[in-house]
Amino acid sequence: MIKGLMPNWLLRAMHRVDAVLLAFLSLLVFLSLVTLYSASDANLNQVYRQAAHFLAGFTLIIIFSQVQSKTLRQWSIWLYSAGVVLLILVLLVGETKKGATRWLNIGIDIQPAELMKLAVPMMVAYFFSEKALPPRFIDIVIALLLVAVPMLLIMKQPDLGTALLVGMSGFFVIYLAGMSWWLIGGTVVSIIIAAPLMFMYGMHDYQRQRVLTLLNPEADKLGTGYHITQSKIAIGSGGVDGKGWFNGDQSHLDFLPERHTDFIYAVFGEEFGLVGNLLLMGLYLLIIWRCLYIASQGEDTFARLLAGSLGITFFVYLFVNIGMVSGLLPVVGVPLPLVSYGGTAVVTLMMAFGIIMGMKKRKRIYQQENY
Repeated sequence: MIKGLMPNWLLRAMHRVDAVLLAFLSLLVFLSLVTLYSASDANLNQVYRQAAHFLAGFTLIIIFSQVQSKTLRQWSIWLYSAGVVLLILVLLVGETKKGATRWLNIGIDIQPAELMKLAVPMMVAYFFSEKALPPRFIDIVIALLLVAVPMLLIMKQPDLGTALLVGMSGFFVIYLAGMSWWLIGGTVVSIIIAAPLMFMYGMHDYQRQRVLTLLNPEADKLGTGYHITQSKIAIGSGGVDGKGWFNGDQSHLDFLPERHTDFIYAVFGEEFGLVGNLLLMGLYLLIIWRCLYIASQGEDTFARLLAGSLGITFFVYLFVNIGMVSGLLPVVGVPLPLVSYGGTAVVTLMMAFGIIMGMKKRKRIYQQENY
């Protein structure tokens, strides 16, 4: 019956889409729209726009799941190089909004830093796919330089949150390639030693203030600590089973800022409580598990490294946002993946999921076609 309703080319395309991961993502999208409807005070226009973002995202999943691993490898250098050039152009002729220069106008405003969330792990995976694994020390140094260049350019915009995500996406490729625990330990120690210097000389004033607010948000509850204070009140007041959909006081009485974007997790926690939070975390973990399973089935080294890195980076999105909203991490402007309102993040993540799916499905289809 389905074959009669869908054209053959679409049926062939859907065979390359991982049905299990697609089902998990669809359920998360449903929860996102339900939460957004409440967080936006029943603003249907906002819900419709986000639904359009998701529709575009699912289309991108189908498209990118068709791309072969060897094709992505061929495009890795060009995509990475183009991204670095665009980041340099942002610093030279980019548009400044709210004190940050992150956009480039080419008829429409684009944010090249988002491109690097995919380009950096692709480039590092390509680099290691050409080397013997586990990597030599010099190979790891070169890979770290490939990660550091776009990361530093993004930090200059300034956009610390995106810079950290880009850096982690590249680092996870290095880790999966076989980075020794001695080097990992040395890296951690180096970061700890460099942290005070970074705080004093590498951060802008507002970034340092965010760190100080994290350490003592009660020092300025109505100023810099307002976001975190209200967010923790919202999550805590949800209790075990929540106040019910559309019954959150902190969000609907306008105490909670940015409730439809970065702090939407606080809205969800207040309305659905601990039970809802655990179910949401369980769904996220299922998505991450499926991504890593697909990565383990990759057809070559490049596919396994890239898919694994993108899957773990999705976890970092989740960890940073929830840590930020819960007052465990500084506020860095990282959205809750596929739940917060916003088109750019949705498009980037859905492209990543399409790439992950393509890394496994290609091998299976070749086997089927050979019979």
